[in-house]
Amino acid sequence: MKSPHEHNQDIQRQLEKRLRELDDQINAIDQPVYKTQKHQPEQSQKPWLRKIILGGKFFGLAVATIVAVRVASVLAGIIIFGALAFLFYKLFLESQIKNSK
Repeated sequence: MKSPHEHNQDIQRQLEKRLRELDDQINAIDQPVYKTQKHQPEQSQKPWLRKIILGGKFFGLAVATIVAVRVASVLAGIIIFGALAFLFYKLFLESQIKNSK
């Protein structure tokens, strides 16, 4: 049987051997070199699809703008007509209605 001193020396030798092996693995010259590639998103591979989507957005925005202008012009016409009718009533008809009573 080994003495405690010999046992400690044996463990110390195994530890040093393992440390040398790890050091050799870390400092190995023949480590493989991997070429990395930048991630290519799905959209960049299909530029025509992106252009179609962009064109559809532009078309939708143009249609929405035209509809908004038409609605605004109709509302402006109604407001102007109402204001003129009210002015006509105040100037001409209100005095006649009061005088007839």
